[in-house]
Amino acid sequence: MLIWIPVESENGLASNIVPQVEAKKWALIDFDEGRIKSLEFYNSIDDLGGEWVDFIILANKFENYLDYMNEGMMVLVVREEKRIEEIIEAFKFKELDEIGL
Repeated sequence: MLIWIPVESENGLASNIVPQVEAKKWALIDFDEGRIKSLEFYNSIDDLGGEWVDFIILANKFENYLDYMNEGMMVLVVREEKRIEEIIEAFKFKELDEIGL
């Protein structure tokens, strides 16, 4: 499955999540069988070219998320996690909050 995370910089698993309006890069994680298969960085979410993404993880519940839901993505929000490594660990154990209407 593919997961988007807006980040402040391209620093591998140590990249920190930021609100999407502050994102300098977008991390795309291919997550399968409980582990990260790949991690790529994009300048914008549109650079992927319309490929299906399963999840987007946002920095807080007050961000605009309706467009992502309309595209069929599940929208999750971090609690206290900041780095990609921490976020994926929380994702693995279903410790992120789901945004719903």
